[in-house]
Amino acid sequence: MNKFVRYTLILLVLFGVLFAAAFFIKSNSKATISFETATALITSIEKKTVATGKVIPEDEVEVKPQVQGILQSLFVEEGDFVKEGDLLAKIKVVADEGQLNSAKGRLATAKIVLKNAEVEYNRNKSLFEKEIISQQEFQTADLTYSRAKQDLANAQSDFEIIKLGSAGGSASANTNVRATVAGTVLELPVKEGDQVIESNSFNAGTTIAIIADLNKMIFEGKVDEAEVGKLSIGMPLSVSLGAIQDKEFDAKLKFIAPKGNEEQGAVQFKIEGDVTLDSNFFVRAGYSANASLVLERKDSILALPEALLQFDKDTEQAYVEIQLEEQKFERRDIEIGISDGMNVEIISGITIEDKIKVWNKTEAKKLGDDETSDDNE
Repeated sequence: MNKFVRYTLILLVLFGVLFAAAFFIKSNSKATISFETATALITSIEKKTVATGKVIPEDEVEVKPQVQGILQSLFVEEGDFVKEGDLLAKIKVVADEGQLNSAKGRLATAKIVLKNAEVEYNRNKSLFEKEIISQQEFQTADLTYSRAKQDLANAQSDFEIIKLGSAGGSASANTNVRATVAGTVLELPVKEGDQVIESNSFNAGTTIAIIADLNKMIFEGKVDEAEVGKLSIGMPLSVSLGAIQDKEFDAKLKFIAPKGNEEQGAVQFKIEGDVTLDSNFFVRAGYSANASLVLERKDSILALPEALLQFDKDTEQAYVEIQLEEQKFERRDIEIGISDGMNVEIISGITIEDKIKVWNKTEAKKLGDDETSDDNE
C-alpha cells in the first residue's frame, strides 16, 4: 500500500470521527422539554344552547273583503297605524252576468206572482165583504198576497246585492273594507285595480291588508331534538337581534312543539317565547334573532379548563397528569360533568391542590434559528 492510499484512508477515518462527534454534540445540545402546571378552580358553569329564529308579532290579522270585485281605492300604506273600524280600502263590485241575469229573472217572476196574488186578494176581499165566501178563504188569499209581496222584496234585494254589493241601493256596507283590529299595517298584498275575491265558506278570499300589534312580539325559533327534552315552559330566554347590536331582550318560553320536523338530517322542534320589549328600541316584525337558553347551571363547583384534559384512545376515559415531583407526572383518571366549552366540572379524581400538567402548551417559534438555516441553505 502506497503512501497516497494510506493518507487517504487516514483522512476519511478522521472526517468520520469528526462528523460523529459533531452529530453527538448537536443531538445532546437540545433543551429538555419543561412542562408547566396548573390547578383546578372553584367557579360556576352554565350549560347553554342557542336557538336561531326571528321575532314576529304575537297576532297577525288578515283583512279580507266581503264582496267580489275590483280594488278601487287604498287609503293606507304599509307602516301606518290604524284603529279598529278605520277605512282601509273600497271595492268596486263587478256583477257576474250569469248570477245577475238569474236574479233579474227571479225578480220579474216575483212581480208577476204578486200581480196575480193582488187580483185574487181584491176579488176575495169583495166577496168576503158581501159575505159570499167564508173568513177562512179570505185569510188564505190574504196570506198568499202577503207572501207574494215578501218574495218580491227578497228578489229585489238579491238583485241589488249581486249588482251593487248590498241591498238598499248603497254598497258602503260591504264594499268598504275596514280594519278589524288596531295595529300597524305590515303588508298590503294587493294594489289598486287588482281583482279580489270575497271570503266565504268555500274560499279564504283575497287578503287586502295584514295588521299586527308591534307592541306584543314573540320569538319563534327551533331547537335540536337532543336538547328539547331539557326545556320547560316558563324558562327564561335571552334574545339578541341581528339588527340591534349590544342589546339583549328578556323573554319567557311559552310553547314547545309536540312534533318535530326533519331538516337536513336533524329533527328540529319549534319553540316560542314572549319577548319583553324596550321602549328605547323599535323592533320590526321579522328581525332575525338568537335565543340563549340555560339548560343547566351549577355554582361553586370544582372545575378545570378543558384544554388540560386528555382522553384515552381506546376507552375514551378522561384523565390528567398529576405532578409527583419536579417534571415527573402520573396519570390520574377523572370523572367529569357539565361543560360550558371553556371549563368542565370535575366530579372526582383530583383536588384543588393537585398540580396538573399543561401538556399542550404552544411554544413560540424560534425565528432566528429558522432564518439562519434558510440563509445557510
